[in-house]
Amino acid sequence: MRSNLHGPLSAYAARLHATVGDRHHVASPLGAWLLLAVTATTADPDPAVADEAAAKLAQALGTDLPSAAEVARTLLDAPHPLVGSATALWHTAGQGDDGSAAWRAALPRTTEVGALPDQAGLDAWAREHTLGLIETFPLRVGPDVVLALASALATRVSWATPFDVADARALGAGSPWAGRLRQALRSPGQGHRCAIVSTAQAGDVIVHAAPAQTAGGAGLVVLSVAAAPQVPPAEVLAVAYDLSAGAADGAQPAGSRSLFDLPLGETPLWTLTEERVRTRAHDGREERHTAVLPCWSARSDHDLTGPALGFPAVAATLATALALPAERFEARQTAVARFDRYGFEAAAVTAMFGLTSLPPEGVARTAELRFGHPYAVVAVATDTGADGVTGPWHGVPVFSAWVAEPEEVPEA
Repeated sequence: MRSNLHGPLSAYAARLHATVGDRHHVASPLGAWLLLAVTATTADPDPAVADEAAAKLAQALGTDLPSAAEVARTLLDAPHPLVGSATALWHTAGQGDDGSAAWRAALPRTTEVGALPDQAGLDAWAREHTLGLIETFPLRVGPDVVLALASALATRVSWATPFDVADARALGAGSPWAGRLRQALRSPGQGHRCAIVSTAQAGDVIVHAAPAQTAGGAGLVVLSVAAAPQVPPAEVLAVAYDLSAGAADGAQPAGSRSLFDLPLGETPLWTLTEERVRTRAHDGREERHTAVLPCWSARSDHDLTGPALGFPAVAATLATALALPAERFEARQTAVARFDRYGFEAAAVTAMFGLTSLPPEGVARTAELRFGHPYAVVAVATDTGADGVTGPWHGVPVFSAWVAEPEEVPEA
């Protein structure tokens, strides 16, 4: 699974983060990619009927549609204990049933399918599936929405070994944060992994991996990667995705540098010192690493309508599968995250609306009937049997009145 997903997801992440640029943000490329992959399950697999939307969807996914659909089913139908996941496909009540019957059966079995909820229902869905971290759905429903597709991912974990606390000046004299913060986090003596890694894209980078407490055999590792200040964010993110492929296994990153191959002294990324110690290292040369990081949190809202992110193809594919008049679309993601001494939490809701043109404007008249003076009331019985035959009471006025003395509405 990792080999099937990592390459396409890394490429998709590069495009998504590129739309944001270098401002502080958090995102879930996986959350957006999963929506594309869920849509792939509804596409007609027959190459003879392949259309432009399917080709663009495959291009955005970075793999063929059957492979992407299988990845989506595998991930969503076998949820991770530490990463909650959910998907939903809703359509306007009374519509969406005229498309091919095969699309519904092809969806992951955990994907919620049904009538489009109102805004309160969409907001409740977001809260329920993000541990309450995201309180409102990324899009606001209106009368022109005919279909909606959504994914949610959420985690809240504690570190297997919490960080220690350090003076923020340990971030380095050249750090713009050292003077703004009072304290920072320092990796503990055991349990976290650190390395200096040589990369082709970004030169030497520093890497810190913090593992969370496991649930059974499942866990979560949060990888932090920094390069020299002049390296563009896109290149650092690409390196982080590359290194993440081995992070779950706890392996030493490929390209890790020996500290004895580096000069002593200070750089923008590390300070290297040497001292005489007692050591059991077989060659008498022991290597130690520590890391100093700030706490951080972020909340971001991302527009996903750009063609490189695949949602135009999603809208077209779903409109065909459900036989719905989706002529336009909206797509957004809301993501939040917090990284601190004791753990990590993050959530993302990705949503797409398919929109139709509203009916043309016309004229409507409404009559409000006001019983503001004395009036008559007649209560008439009905008496119709199951066979449709009326009985003797049918149509008989049972009570009648003339209302001339109104009363106040009683308090509830």
